[in-house]
Amino acid sequence: MGKKYKIDFDLLKFWKLFKADKKTLAIYIGISIIVGLIVAFSIPKRYKANIELAPETSSNNMLSSISSLASMVGLYSDANPNGDAIYPEIYPDMMSSNEFIVSLFDIKVTSIDGEINTSYYNYLKKHQKITWWSIPAAWVALQITKLMQDDFNGKSAEDKINPFRLTRKQYGLVSAVRNAMKCYVDKKTNVINIEFEAQDPLIAATMADSVKNRLQSFITRYRTNKARNDLEYMEKLFAESQNDYNEARKRYATFSDANNDVILYSVSSKREDLENDMQLKYNIYTQVAQQLQLAKAKLQESTPAFTVIQAVSVPIKSSNFKKIYILILFMILGFATRIVVLALKNKDSLFSYNS
Repeated sequence: MGKKYKIDFDLLKFWKLFKADKKTLAIYIGISIIVGLIVAFSIPKRYKANIELAPETSSNNMLSSISSLASMVGLYSDANPNGDAIYPEIYPDMMSSNEFIVSLFDIKVTSIDGEINTSYYNYLKKHQKITWWSIPAAWVALQITKLMQDDFNGKSAEDKINPFRLTRKQYGLVSAVRNAMKCYVDKKTNVINIEFEAQDPLIAATMADSVKNRLQSFITRYRTNKARNDLEYMEKLFAESQNDYNEARKRYATFSDANNDVILYSVSSKREDLENDMQLKYNIYTQVAQQLQLAKAKLQESTPAFTVIQAVSVPIKSSNFKKIYILILFMILGFATRIVVLALKNKDSLFSYNS
């Protein structure tokens, strides 16, 4: 069987070395402080704006009464509030989609000092600050992107943004926005918290408010899609039935005026047929008019409402990791580095191997 060795560490001797090494240790920590300060002040400031809102649920009583009225005229039979396929829990996934993020690129943003006034897309492309140690990596990535750029993208493709077919640069910007934008939903209360982070406080607040508006528009467009289609159909049907009724009324009036003094049975029969046709067209017209009003009510009821609990405001403090924490972290790293170096330099006297 192989021998087992026990490693002993002379803690007392190490303590003596440690006390004698205070000057060098102080130098290590001092250098770490300088490096930590350089790093802390080199990181661009970022600001986080947030907004809280709650979706208002539709009244079941209102939906029930609309459904009852609709069934009387044969328009709707399923005014069901539980049939919604978009619920708050999937808002974060929806907001992280390429289509939603690309829709934010045309938003006009202005920096708090007024020097930047452009679209959010151009702000991301041309007005982002990076750390000095990221510059070489960014330059290399840019050169690789130029070399590997697909032929079908071309330069003109950068001006057009297709969520289905992003260029490499556009995909990088979309990913950056995805990381800067967060959405949290409280499962118990359905309260939605939207956070947006940017290097400028005013732009962060502008984008947070714009994301809220785009989210509301997207959800409203989805939830009212069927109701809007039904309303368009009923408006078309109403116009047709109104025109049919007016035509039938004109035919009846024209025939009656032309044969006012005629007492032939054939004339009376024709007049009666025209009157019946006019009455039928009128009944259809009034029924469609009722259906049109119900379609308008259904559209109004389907339109979601959001209550803003906490409005967005321009952040004052940056959301960066605090500089003092970065400084402490580098001090710890400097201290740990010197301890490791001291132990390795004196390993023969500090470590002993016993069988």
